[in-house]
Amino acid sequence: MSRGEVIRFLILRSIGNFLLLFAIFGVLATFGPALYYEVSFKIVQARGIKYTVADNKTSPLGEILKKQQAEGSQGISGGFAAILAGPKEQILIPKDTDFSILIPRLGASTKVFPNIDPSNQNEFLPILQRGVAHARGTVFPGMQGNIYLFAHSTDNFWDVGRYNAVFYLLKDLKPGDDIVIFFENQRHNYTVTESRVVDAKDVSYITQAKTGKEQLILQTCWPPGTTWKRLLVFAKPRT
Repeated sequence: MSRGEVIRFLILRSIGNFLLLFAIFGVLATFGPALYYEVSFKIVQARGIKYTVADNKTSPLGEILKKQQAEGSQGISGGFAAILAGPKEQILIPKDTDFSILIPRLGASTKVFPNIDPSNQNEFLPILQRGVAHARGTVFPGMQGNIYLFAHSTDNFWDVGRYNAVFYLLKDLKPGDDIVIFFENQRHNYTVTESRVVDAKDVSYITQAKTGKEQLILQTCWPPGTTWKRLLVFAKPRT
């Protein structure tokens, strides 16, 4: 093999390696958040980790636990180290007692942003990069009617890595599971009653939000990364 052929071979191999690494990076960037939550949840289930929700950040317990939150030991979002080597009884701390949602079964805690227009992508997509959105026109915890929280409404699966992936695990919730909402520094407890897949155009739970008893509804896209259907999880106040 001549010197020129060797150089050409090395150049082509370098380009091939670069393209391979670029493709791997693209896959991780696209699917990473969803895969992280899926794998973390399986580990949590296998280890038998149980999550308990702290009352609030202003209690003595909450003050002690704020340090844990700052160090990244906050449920599933705290990283693999906390899941693999942490205690089997862990504490979930609300991200913001003004408005946040915590789901013990999923080890999830995230901030909720109020009064977001679910029909305006320019408004809700930036919010979904930071947390969960409360649908404008629906009620708030403690009021009669539907409290409607949503995440993930993207029509391209390769966009999902841009958004908070915590609601991907809603499919794993079962009747009887607990959901905790902190709103205006007050804790509201709910119990999951059912899950339902509905048409993407079904907005009745939003347009008729102020009728009926208090009900919490969580929405994510279904199947993940599409706008074909919606997965709704329903919960009622715990008595």
